[in-house]
Amino acid sequence: MSRLVVLNLANGDLYNGFPAVSAQVWNYGARLPMRCTGCLPAAPEISKLYRSWQLLYEALCSRLCPRIEIEVTDVTNVSQIEFRDLCQQLSNKINIWLNSESFRNIDQRLRTQLDPDEEIRFIIETNDNLLRRIPWHLWKFFEDYPKAEVALSAPEYRQPDDSGKRRYGKVRILAVFGDRTGIDIEKDRMFLSQLSRRVETEFLVEPQPEDLDDRLRQDWDILFFAGHSSSQEQGLIRLNKTESLTLDQLRHALKKAIDRGLQLAIFNSCDGLGLVKSLEELHIPQAIAMREPVPDAIAHAFLKYFLVAFFLEEQSLYASVREARERLQKLEKKYPCATWLPVICQNPATEPFSWQTSRGLRNSLPISTRIQTVLLTSILVTVSIMGVRNLGVLQPLELSAFDYLMSWRPPEKPEPRILIVTVTENDVQNQNPQERRGASISDRSLAKLLEKLQQHQPQAIGLDIYRDFPVEQKYAKLTNYMKQNQRFIAVCEVGGNKDHSGTRPPPGMPKSRLSFSDIPVDPDRVIRRQLLGMTVDPKSFCATDTSFSLRVAEAYLAAKGIQSQRNQDEDLQIGSVVFKKLETDAGGYQQIDARGYQIMLNYRASQVVAQQITLSEILSDRISTQLPNLVKNRIILIGTTAPSFKDYFPTPYTTIRASEEMPGVIIQAHMVSQILSAVLDRRPLLWWLPASGEIIWVWSWSLVGILTGYIRSSLRLVLAGSATIFILCGICFVMLLNGGWMPLVPSVFALVIGLAVMAYMKAEKPG
Repeated sequence: MSRLVVLNLANGDLYNGFPAVSAQVWNYGARLPMRCTGCLPAAPEISKLYRSWQLLYEALCSRLCPRIEIEVTDVTNVSQIEFRDLCQQLSNKINIWLNSESFRNIDQRLRTQLDPDEEIRFIIETNDNLLRRIPWHLWKFFEDYPKAEVALSAPEYRQPDDSGKRRYGKVRILAVFGDRTGIDIEKDRMFLSQLSRRVETEFLVEPQPEDLDDRLRQDWDILFFAGHSSSQEQGLIRLNKTESLTLDQLRHALKKAIDRGLQLAIFNSCDGLGLVKSLEELHIPQAIAMREPVPDAIAHAFLKYFLVAFFLEEQSLYASVREARERLQKLEKKYPCATWLPVICQNPATEPFSWQTSRGLRNSLPISTRIQTVLLTSILVTVSIMGVRNLGVLQPLELSAFDYLMSWRPPEKPEPRILIVTVTENDVQNQNPQERRGASISDRSLAKLLEKLQQHQPQAIGLDIYRDFPVEQKYAKLTNYMKQNQRFIAVCEVGGNKDHSGTRPPPGMPKSRLSFSDIPVDPDRVIRRQLLGMTVDPKSFCATDTSFSLRVAEAYLAAKGIQSQRNQDEDLQIGSVVFKKLETDAGGYQQIDARGYQIMLNYRASQVVAQQITLSEILSDRISTQLPNLVKNRIILIGTTAPSFKDYFPTPYTTIRASEEMPGVIIQAHMVSQILSAVLDRRPLLWWLPASGEIIWVWSWSLVGILTGYIRSSLRLVLAGSATIFILCGICFVMLLNGGWMPLVPSVFALVIGLAVMAYMKAEKPG
């Protein structure tokens, strides 16, 4: 989007000065412009210098390009050094004039309002023929603002009729080639023909006046003329070897063309300002012309550079003219002042014609067709991604994304209802190996531990250590404790294959207080799920249907009068909280083994899930004074953290933070904490969308990507795409904080693919 500056020089001339000069600057989104005023003194020397410059230029042109028709002058011998000196004098005088004290207010206000990095359309309103001819681009302002380009305008203008402008198809160009005597028009024709995939061009070569009149009355976006022309008689063009006419003779046809949508006239011919003036009276939106006679080489080069910048590089009209004009500088060694010739004439009441707007308006499909295209594209993208997802291709990426989001969660306080008694490697080594009989804790140590814990009234004690052997007779008290204490819960392992029938429970342990410690493991060995129950396997040594975490949590909650049951949908319900059973394709999973009653494990986002003390700290009475407060009314989980027993598992935090794997008893603590905090604290359980909801979610992000793909600027497209992905990740993270596992990876793919498809379709050459 460009800024607009309008400098009004309607009242005055170079001989008498300009007593009332005003400048207006339109800011983005503003309904009214910033306006400042000043004046300019008389500068008759500019007029004299320009007349001298014009005579020398015409003489040079007649010598370099004999085919250019120029009236005979008294100048017969022209020195290029003398000409360059005259050019410098004219440039200096123009800058001295525009640096006048009376004009400085305008200059300074413009510079405070404008940014050198932004594109600026600088329009000069004047009817003075001499002011329209002087090279305004020599003003130092345009050197300081490299993206500004000057244009001319009549002081009086209006917006042309909008009727007939909304049409579909390619941009249409009527290319008129007049009398070709001494002119090579084939290069111009070749340049225009190369745009056939982007524009539709009709060529009229040396037409008869009536043919041109008929063709002008049709729908055209651009009128192009190459041939002999001059500014005499308000603009004269030579159609063929015998016939010439003024634009006033085409007035009605041109007015019809403008009313039907003609946006731009390009006169790639000599001395075209008179032609433009005739079109200004008809309120044409914009025109491009040459101020003075133009050699063939300059005309061809300008057209080539302009077409490339405007149609192929999709720059704005002003930026395209400035680039094409400045690229003529390399020809000035042979053709002096080539960069002085091209000029834009603009109707300020209209927006400048551009390839982007022309394609958006005329090359776009009807709105209904565009909606159908967007919907069909989004559906195809969604179906493709969901199909690939159902094959399990995206599961590793989705699980990794889930781990990342889990690791970003803010920290939580440790679980206050659990105390973990850990059997460390030192604890193991400090016991008699013969007494341990291969276990991590001996009968003597366990009996002593339970005795110390029991006297402080724990709510429940869970032993997460396999004891598939009988207690020694001398510790009969331990045997009785395990059989009779209703708050003690033991574990065994169910196993799951014919080569491993599980681990036996402690002998004599009642089934009501027996649980299994089996944990579902994902394909990457990471623990993300929790098993609450399963059908009793008659072939397993561990004949129980309840998990360790659930059995322990139920014992704690039962003491508070909260019972578990199956609701009418056969889902587990504890109190008012329903634990939704995991499905084979829940969240990012695809066809996982979901046997048993599984739920997602919402790890407690805490560096330490619950307070921990070691076995030796209790047995040695080092914390005897703190032990009552640590144990009373809590759940006590006893398990080994000794690496030698290899009871360690990777978790989402292991894969992301490169932290150590987590001991089994710590994972069990997370599982127990999840049940307790869900029932007592309303901490969210992890949930996921149904299949239909996931499809709608992914489809909606494909739509977002497709709509983002309509952005024209590559830089803005990349920035918008990146911002949208960031927003999507943020939404999924917020949803996870509330328990929702949203399909992030498929949505990102849908967004990016939708954006890429639309960007590709946008970049395709029309036709």
